[in-house]
Amino acid sequence: MNNIIGREREQYLLNEYVESGKPEFIAVFGRRRVGKTFLIREYFNRQFAFYFSGADNTEKQQQLENFNTALQQYGKEYYPVATSWFKAFGQLIRMLEKSQKKGRKVIFIDELPWLDTPRSDFVQALEYFWNTWASAEPDIMLIVCGSATSWMLNKLIKNRGGLHNRVTRQMPIEPFTLQECEDFLKHHKIVLSRYQIVECYMIMGGIPYYLEQLEKSSGLSQNIDNLFFNAKGVLKKEFTKLYASLFKNSDRYIKIVEALGKKRKGLTREEIITAIEFSDGGTLTKMLDELEQCGFIRSYSAYEKRTKERLFQLVDFYSLFYLNFVKNNRHDDEHFWTNLIDNAKHRAWSGYAFEQVCMQHTKQIRHKLGISGVVTYSASWRSKKSDPAAQVDLLIDRNDGVINLCEMKYSKNEFTIDKKQDEYLRNRKAAFINESQTRKAVHTTMITTYGVKHNEYWGHIQSEVTMEDLFVKMR
Repeated sequence: MNNIIGREREQYLLNEYVESGKPEFIAVFGRRRVGKTFLIREYFNRQFAFYFSGADNTEKQQQLENFNTALQQYGKEYYPVATSWFKAFGQLIRMLEKSQKKGRKVIFIDELPWLDTPRSDFVQALEYFWNTWASAEPDIMLIVCGSATSWMLNKLIKNRGGLHNRVTRQMPIEPFTLQECEDFLKHHKIVLSRYQIVECYMIMGGIPYYLEQLEKSSGLSQNIDNLFFNAKGVLKKEFTKLYASLFKNSDRYIKIVEALGKKRKGLTREEIITAIEFSDGGTLTKMLDELEQCGFIRSYSAYEKRTKERLFQLVDFYSLFYLNFVKNNRHDDEHFWTNLIDNAKHRAWSGYAFEQVCMQHTKQIRHKLGISGVVTYSASWRSKKSDPAAQVDLLIDRNDGVINLCEMKYSKNEFTIDKKQDEYLRNRKAAFINESQTRKAVHTTMITTYGVKHNEYWGHIQSEVTMEDLFVKMR
């Protein structure tokens, strides 16, 4: 019986890989604190044929000594400290060949990128280990893991050398969904309403480590104050560590994130170049790709636009909250969040953050609309003719002849559509039909926390999705 909360698909896939009957080379990756190591350790109940983890900022010799310690622990006999990674993997082969373990022999090497120190030849030795021995052993399952997603992708999965196409399975570990967060909090006996869980998600995202820091004896606001605004708050200085753990020259990535944090709807590549005063276009493309692969930003094209007109948008919840309220916070107030009034900055942040929560749960939205089995395309749209410009942040274009224009509203109570809002929604719909020249039926969909009040303007809404719908478990 393991202690894994959620991760049902990942556990299903791991079981499939265990039962595949052939050698497996599995790359597990995802952002810092997302729970990669915990998942692998718990799923296999720590019953590994060999387990070893790289150490941050550690020279090759010390890494080899650490490897030797693990080798003697699992091999139950003396091995001299290897002088190279080639010799170290040779010792591992001999140890595994002597192993009496029945069934799958699972080798788990954690924090793989930290082992790739300058002139260490670690990657070449790993290639040799897999290509000359492990790939021919049906009982071998090699699992490698790392937070430095860019390294995992570029040096391992996209490797053009001896490891080209050698990784048999890729397993990206994503943040929790709202439903998984709720299960996680219940498991840790932290009592929050679903509205508070959504607010918590808007601040921390679905990162298990961040959620673990919540104290069950405190309310949500108190917890946020303690974690972000207390002088010793665990998450107050996480921002720099987060990016440094994932990227070399992390200050350049942070500049991109900070520039995107100032523009809610995102920036084009050219606008980013101007904002951060960056001249190397090829390097910027690589950095943007890595940030997107790590889940910090997303790139998207407006409805019916060409790919090269993509916008880049910051979508990492922790980064958004940090840049809005923690960085450059001049208030010497350890109760800042508890005392925060409903000001314009807070409303702007909460509205945008809730939109991102909805974007992260489009499967649940489609389920509520009854279109889980329908092929759909999600996009955004902005009018070029209406004044003021009409905007749709989430548009669902469906193969069944319908387009949903979604309006997302974060509210402490039931949302009321007044005359002004009704006029805006009707004009936006008319502008979209006119400019897109679509022949599909266009529906206005409201996505809110507590639903829409059924007044005289409610009848213009074709469908509703509420906060409760976002918590539905999806297979």
